[in-house]
Amino acid sequence: QVTLWLKKIYGNQPIPQYEVNARTVDILYELVECNEARDRDVSLLIEDMKQRAAEYEAEANYLQGLLAESLDLSLSSLSSEGTSYLNVLVDSAMTLETKDTSLASFFCAINDMTSELYATESKNREMELELTNIRKKLTAALMLEKQLEGDLKKTEERLEVEKAKADSQSQNLKFLKDKSEDLKIRIKAAE
Repeated sequence: QVTLWLKKIYGNQPIPQYEVNARTVDILYELVECNEARDRDVSLLIEDMKQRAAEYEAEANYLQGLLAESLDLSLSSLSSEGTSYLNVLVDSAMTLETKDTSLASFFCAINDMTSELYATESKNREMELELTNIRKKLTAALMLEKQLEGDLKKTEERLEVEKAKADSQSQNLKFLKDKSEDLKIRIKAAE
């Protein structure tokens, strides 16, 4: 089956060399199955498109015959303005994806699009509100960070001042201890 598929794929060209073992054959077999499944899906899609085209053509012929019989109108007898209006009507029906050009179909399609528009606008408003809340929280966090940086800087400055004071007091204490020791020695010497 793999060999037949490769011959079908490459046609008249020679099949490239590949290592024939269980793994490569399994991989190629999976490719065969996927390719054939895809081909079947595409065939079904093509048949569906052909059927739809035939249905649309039959509908167009019916409507053209109806116009010709009841109103004695044909596409060739329409003015350029009438043809333009008809093209606008067809384009509108295609854009709105209506099943036909009846007024009810247009109203339904317009209502659906309006509902979709309102839903999208509502979602956009919710997202804008969420974005605004996130911006507020971010701004508050940035302000808090700035405040904390300022407080940290002030604390570090105070710490340096206190450290300088402590160093000065430590030196004064050492001086007083040394002076006290010196005085004790002098007192003993004087005694």
